[in-house]
Amino acid sequence: MSGTVGQGSRARHPKPNAATDPMPVLVLGGTTEASALVARLAAEPEIAATLSLAGRTTAPRPEPVATRIGGFGGAGGLAQWLAENGIAAVIDATHPFAARISANAAEACRLGAVPLLAVRRPAWARQPRDDWREVPTVAACVTALGFAPRRVFLTIGRQEVSAFASAPQHAYVVRTIEPVGDALPVPNLVTVSARGPFTLEDETRFMREAGIEVLVTKNSGGAATYPKIEAARRLGLPVVIVARPALPDVPAVPDAAGALLWLKARLTRPR
Repeated sequence: MSGTVGQGSRARHPKPNAATDPMPVLVLGGTTEASALVARLAAEPEIAATLSLAGRTTAPRPEPVATRIGGFGGAGGLAQWLAENGIAAVIDATHPFAARISANAAEACRLGAVPLLAVRRPAWARQPRDDWREVPTVAACVTALGFAPRRVFLTIGRQEVSAFASAPQHAYVVRTIEPVGDALPVPNLVTVSARGPFTLEDETRFMREAGIEVLVTKNSGGAATYPKIEAARRLGLPVVIVARPALPDVPAVPDAAGALLWLKARLTRPR
């Protein structure tokens, strides 16, 4: 049975009976891998999954498991929530750039001695025809663009586009899931609201018709948004790409299938 728990909810559930009740699992989500995992877990009667979303998207896709929206109040709050709800395992399937959430999950699970597994999709690798300028932060992207005006395709998410307000000489095409609003006050701005996956042909056509001169993105990895990298390669466009942040050193798998196998292996162990 699926359901939605409100913003910041701390609903308590009875501690499960290891012999008879499903194993309670918390999935920290917001990615395609998390959606793929909870879809599989919904069909597993021995696992009772709760999906946690940060709440940055106003209309998240409905999922087939109980869904919690909102923060926990840091690592301590998450550790308390795990204890109150008898969580037997945590799957961190958040975005590769959600470093703070991943750090909180690692600390909370350490405090509560709760097993933790990360789902970390492989990063994109530079190909022979790629023209990449790798930078450590979004702020560094602004410097990498240079002073000469360019038509820039920004695909870094809504929350960090304000960094480019310091370079108003560029023309920006910004694609996000949520509306940008007034986050980027520059004279030449086009905004596009869209959610992947995208095809190579669509990305190539879009970037050509928009007159894009440089792509700015994060090394998110995965297949859903990789076509923009392929399109830039096909069109001979430079890419300013933000390298991944450091993440906690925890056991990890690349996909939902690996996470499901890990959870099933835990079903045979004493809880």
